[in-house]
Amino acid sequence: MIKIIGVRFRDAGKVYYFDPKSYEIKSGGHVIVETARGIEYGTAVGGVREVEDDKVVQPLKEVIRIATEEDDARARRNHEREKEAMRVCREKIQKHGLEMKLIDAEYTFDNNKILFYFTADGRIDFRELVKDLASVFRTRIELRQVGVRDETRLLGGIGTCGRVLCCHSYLPEFEPVSIRMAKEQNLSLNPTKISGICGRLMCCLKNEEETYEYLNSRLPSQGDTVTTTDGRKGNVQSVNVLRQRVKVIFEEGEEKELEEFDVADLQFHPRRRREKPQKNSHKNREKGSGNGNSHSHAADAQSEEEKELRELEELDHKEGKSGKPRRN
Repeated sequence: MIKIIGVRFRDAGKVYYFDPKSYEIKSGGHVIVETARGIEYGTAVGGVREVEDDKVVQPLKEVIRIATEEDDARARRNHEREKEAMRVCREKIQKHGLEMKLIDAEYTFDNNKILFYFTADGRIDFRELVKDLASVFRTRIELRQVGVRDETRLLGGIGTCGRVLCCHSYLPEFEPVSIRMAKEQNLSLNPTKISGICGRLMCCLKNEEETYEYLNSRLPSQGDTVTTTDGRKGNVQSVNVLRQRVKVIFEEGEEKELEEFDVADLQFHPRRRREKPQKNSHKNREKGSGNGNSHSHAADAQSEEEKELRELEELDHKEGKSGKPRRN
């Protein structure tokens, strides 16, 4: 077993692990550590704990010291200096006429480097800008282009739920989000309703995915034939996933009867399989229609929504990992 301490460098950043040595470090305390970016000031997460040796990527860097009052004051000064760095950088961007949007500035704890984060539609030649900034700040300058998800994480905001954005408040890393998750939770597939303020699929679609997969696996699908405890057969009209209730239509001659049952009182063939996205699914739909004029306006609207959702999903995969530089 080996002792480790988790350290976070931003409010909702990734947690990195270090060797606490003999220091008594409490959760929420500040520490000084050495990373690939230099000496940095971070916040301990979860306190010191022991894990198995094979679960740690070696070599594990050590905590240099527990932060002193002087270190705390220096970190506060750096945050104040970042505001000025942002102002100067914006002026220089305007001076050079660059099509880029400055998002954030970050000083390393030892002031050995200033990192500027920005977004842009394409590649930007910022070599002259870097030279200009280096002449002003007299230190190393790094400009890093990030995606819209990272922009939202850095700037923060309020989601449609009325709470602070997950990525800005607690989410350590972005996880892949897919349209299947929205389908599994029976949500509207309207892109405007399942997209966050970053314009990508909402991260919170991942939160209840496993629960819905389990609950859906216990239910029949719409249209399936089920048998009641008294031997009657009917077709599933709808299901209530959270309540685990099923509405069944029984046909007797020309009459139809609708009844609701608990899923435990029905017999059917499990299991409702998860839907997997099929490549070129929109092309298959076009080939399947015998007459192009037979498409209704509703079908066209649905096709456009699905196309937009696919584009969102592809953008998520393209952006992939965070644009933030690694620390370990």
